[in-house]
Amino acid sequence: MWMTLFSSFRAPDDDEDFDPLETMQIDAGRADGPPERLERSRIAALVEQGLQALPPRQREAFVLRYWEELDVAETAAAMGCSEGSVKTHCSRATHAIAVFLRSKGIES
Repeated sequence: MWMTLFSSFRAPDDDEDFDPLETMQIDAGRADGPPERLERSRIAALVEQGLQALPPRQREAFVLRYWEELDVAETAAAMGCSEGSVKTHCSRATHAIAVFLRSKGIES
């Protein structure tokens, strides 16, 4: 069995907050063969196509929350609206994208 001690992982600049687990790629059982990568890229392209059909505020909320990974408060601050508005925009956007994906034969 091959093992490596975590102490052998050193930060490039001796940063005390360095976390060696952040540098390791861990795949939780996801199949990552060519067919799976092709399917993920196809779905991503369809999601982008579906985003273009959304009203601008819904698109903005969706991108900030789910692609930029901002939380609700950060998204609300970036958009200059309330957290409730962000939740409403995101809910409507995800529903519209789900309907769009279903129309293209993609089921959840």
